[in-house]
Amino acid sequence: MGLFDKLRNEFVDIIEWVDSTQDSIVWKFPRYQNEIKMNSKLTVRESQVAVFMNEGKVADIFPPGMYSLTTQNMPILSTLKGWAYGFNSPFKADVYFVSTRQFVNQKWGTMNPVMMRDAEFGPVRLRAFGSFAFRVKDAGVFLKEVSATNPDFSTEAISTQLRNLAVSRGMEAIAEAKIPVLDIASQYEEVSTIITGKIKSEFEELGLELTKFLIENVSLPPEVEAALDKRSSIGIVGNLNAYTQFQVANSLEKSAENPGGGGTVGAGVGAGIGLGIAGQIAGMFQNNQAANSNMPPPLQTETEFFVAIDGKQAGPFNQQQLTQLVSNNSLQAQTLVWKKGMNGWAAANTLPELASILNSAPPPLPGN
Repeated sequence: MGLFDKLRNEFVDIIEWVDSTQDSIVWKFPRYQNEIKMNSKLTVRESQVAVFMNEGKVADIFPPGMYSLTTQNMPILSTLKGWAYGFNSPFKADVYFVSTRQFVNQKWGTMNPVMMRDAEFGPVRLRAFGSFAFRVKDAGVFLKEVSATNPDFSTEAISTQLRNLAVSRGMEAIAEAKIPVLDIASQYEEVSTIITGKIKSEFEELGLELTKFLIENVSLPPEVEAALDKRSSIGIVGNLNAYTQFQVANSLEKSAENPGGGGTVGAGVGAGIGLGIAGQIAGMFQNNQAANSNMPPPLQTETEFFVAIDGKQAGPFNQQQLTQLVSNNSLQAQTLVWKKGMNGWAAANTLPELASILNSAPPPLPGN
């Protein structure tokens, strides 16, 4: 740096930050030997705050506005410097500008599938991804806890930590919500709200505020999705007999259009064979349907309930086990219970199927 540059920097009396980037969070104002003249002009734009630091400690913080730097508007720095009666000479201080705007479209996602327990499918592995937005809520805390004396701090420097925090707490919230896998897509907003509340305090510990958390997709492994597709296809097909006849007729139509298929006689023979095969297949389905119609229906499985005992989830319990819980007062009218298909926990006396079990307990002995 030449002599002219030193003098020019030393006598610059305007302190400001014109942010032309999209990801800068902190920027240190460059000063020659950190010397600032009294009555220098400080310009703090909207979505910024200016933080003055003295010997590594946060002193005065200026919100948006234009200031003439004096001992009156720098009370903390004046106290640290001992300027009890004013001070007009240049002084040394570090000036950091901190952006308080929202940093949007920050991506998060699971690097590996996370194991979950689903009421319908049992243990499943889920992947999830989405985006979130944040901003600096407390510039002083952020400088102390995160950026320190870094003169140029961007979102890239903290994105990994915030992404890992979002993934870890986000998947915990999905598991705790106990929402069936097939219903998660319809409750993204509800789950996002739960996750936001869960990790908000951890962002605040860094001087940040989580302003938005979005789930864009929750997916199963490809092989599980393929199995679900087959299951859905069978449900859509419905009448397998009619579907088979349609497939055979369609293949015969394509054979007849083939010029090398052996002429009219060959086509007729092929048609006869095809119809015969279709008839045999249709007969097989009809026989299977008839055989199935003569079989008794499957036994209805006994409904099992989970019970909240001493503030913890226990179960599931069958009817006999529930009766035992009633006898030892572990299950009462206001005890919370849950079974598959319920949206949430409910008091036992609100479920008709538990009425007989709750009434099975004998009344207290006379005189007790």
